[in-house]
Order: sequence, then C-alpha cells, then structure tokens
Amino acid sequence: MTTAVVLTVDQRGSRTGPDRIPEALAALAPLRVRLPFERTVGDELQGVLDDGTSVADAVGMLLRAEAWNIGLGVGAVEEPLPDHTRAGRGPAYVHARAAVTAAKSSPWHTRVVGDEPTTRALETTIWLWAAVLARRTSRGWEVADLAAEGLSYAEIGERLGISQSAVSQRAQAAGIVEARRAHELVTGITTHLLGTGEKA
Repeated sequence: MTTAVVLTVDQRGSRTGPDRIPEALAALAPLRVRLPFERTVGDELQGVLDDGTSVADAVGMLLRAEAWNIGLGVGAVEEPLPDHTRAGRGPAYVHARAAVTAAKSSPWHTRVVGDEPTTRALETTIWLWAAVLARRTSRGWEVADLAAEGLSYAEIGERLGISQSAVSQRAQAAGIVEARRAHELVTGITTHLLGTGEKA
C-alpha cells in the first residue's frame, strides 16, 4: 500500500452544457501524477497523485473553471498500481467516491475525505481559497496570470498599458497574495497527509 490522493471530478450541468472533459484532461496532463487523469464514466475524470504541489495545481485549475464537483480522497492505494487510473483499488478510491458525491451539495462543490483528522484542514483551506478565486474578475485573472509567469507589477503595467498603481489595485482586488498563500497551504497540508500514511 502507498498513500496517495485520488482526485475524482464530476462535471456540473453536463446534460445541458458541452463536454468539458477533453479540455480538463489537456490542462491537467502536465502535472506530476502516479496515474494519469482519464475519463472514467460519462462526465467524470479521475487521477492519482502523490505530490502536494500537483494536488494544489490541479485543485486551482478546477476551481477556476467553476464547472466541477471536486472530490479528493486521501488514503492508501493498492500496489502494484494498474495501467489505468479507473482500475485502481484501495481506501483512497472509496474516499474519493464519497467525496465527489458529497461535493454536489457542499460549499464550493468540493469535499475532502480521508481517515486522518488533517483532511478537514485541507478541505477548509480549499473552501477559503475558492472564496478568494470566486470574486476574481477577468481583469483580475489577467493580472494574476501575468504575475504567475514571473512578471513584475511594472512589467505587467507595460504589457497591459496601465500604471503600476493600477496593477497593484487589481492585484489586491483579485486576492493574488491570499490565493498564493492558499496554494502554499494546500501544498503543505497535502504533503503532510501523504507523509503520514504507511508505505510498504
């Protein structure tokens, strides 16, 4: 057994909207994973991760889209791992199924389920992060994306044709600092959870 996060994601409103699974799979593909994200059934995708930063990156992408019920199951997965994510077994898979089901009626359509008490802290942090991202406008995302590329506020101002002061105001309204801290916390808590499980 090894400890991992099984991320099971279900598209909201899939019966009335376009299939968003392909674009989500393309966005998640560069992440470091134990088993790659793949469509499981219908409008659902699933991946297995054992890296805290990758979990945070995946959650951030999914929250931004505002189109998913997000379930994180933290726990053991049976080894050897299969060739396909959907063929895996273990408590983390059971937790992920419970989480994505509960996410449909949970704050920010996200739940975290696991045996460790710290999973509650992870869930709370993700909810707070989601609240920050939900208030971000298209202009705020524009600044956030450029800042994520490593540009300074001065460089962002030049790129957008606005003053550095205006960039700073947009960044503050967008909660860029708060979101960055939330990403760090999700990474840290997940890394802790991955390290508390037994590995054999």
